[in-house]
Amino acid sequence: MRDVYTNIEGSITAPKGFRAAGVSCGIKTRGLDLAVIASDVPASVAAVFTTNLAQAAPILVSKDHVASGGGKGSAIVVNSGCANACTGEDGMTHARSMAQLTASALGCDLDSVLVSSTGVIGVKLDMNKVERGIAEAVASRSYDGGPAAARAIMTTDPFPKEIAVEVASDAGTFRIGGIAKGSGMIEPMMATMLGFLTTDAEVAPALLQRALKAACDRTFNSITVDGECSTNDCVFALANGASGVTLSDPDFDLLLDALLQVCEPLAVGIVRGGEGATKLINVRVVGRPMTSKPSGRRGRSPTRPW
Repeated sequence: MRDVYTNIEGSITAPKGFRAAGVSCGIKTRGLDLAVIASDVPASVAAVFTTNLAQAAPILVSKDHVASGGGKGSAIVVNSGCANACTGEDGMTHARSMAQLTASALGCDLDSVLVSSTGVIGVKLDMNKVERGIAEAVASRSYDGGPAAARAIMTTDPFPKEIAVEVASDAGTFRIGGIAKGSGMIEPMMATMLGFLTTDAEVAPALLQRALKAACDRTFNSITVDGECSTNDCVFALANGASGVTLSDPDFDLLLDALLQVCEPLAVGIVRGGEGATKLINVRVVGRPMTSKPSGRRGRSPTRPW
């Protein structure tokens, strides 16, 4: 059977068993500014983080939770309008509080919550607003809340970036959804960008991490807007198995191809929406060794034009 990829509605909540919400809690002067994305059951988790030596509090907290969570995750909480970066110990306290408030509201383990923030650097979060926002987002999360979550993570983005794909394969039919933001400070090895992915396939954490890293190398880590690196960049993936389809090591190429179907358009959307951008240029590099092994499926080329 030839794998068939079909674009569907719903973005981050298109895969079964995921609910999300985007709310306005006043961090920004207007618009949605806080999102919660949650799996109905514990999911495998994978993450790729910024390589900047200066890393914001949410990055450090999420790294700790990925390391201590046994490869499992239940939720992502993210705010826009304030990066909670370069905010000292208060920033760490606030990032930990975001995780704790979300875990308490969802009834899940603390280290199964990943935290992300984006926005102005050097400004502290107003935790009274954040606490109200998390409570509202958890209470209002729904299976069609993906588009609202996509809008809630935007800063200077001119448009939301979201996509979902249904994959029909020999392994079975499953879905992958994603949202992203990013407008300025974009360079290879990520920059001021966030990406969140979900799938209802069952994938072991180690396999999910390997596939996510390979997908990021060929998408989010291959774009640039202004050549600057940032403090908050991250891509998170959750796989909850709600479709009943299990992907194992022999299915790596299938999983990578499926992730690319979502990550590529999100990465291109980040460049199209770059601050001050008027052109989209695709650079085709020939003869350089790949940093990750191409999938080789269906003749897919890592340098195909966007």
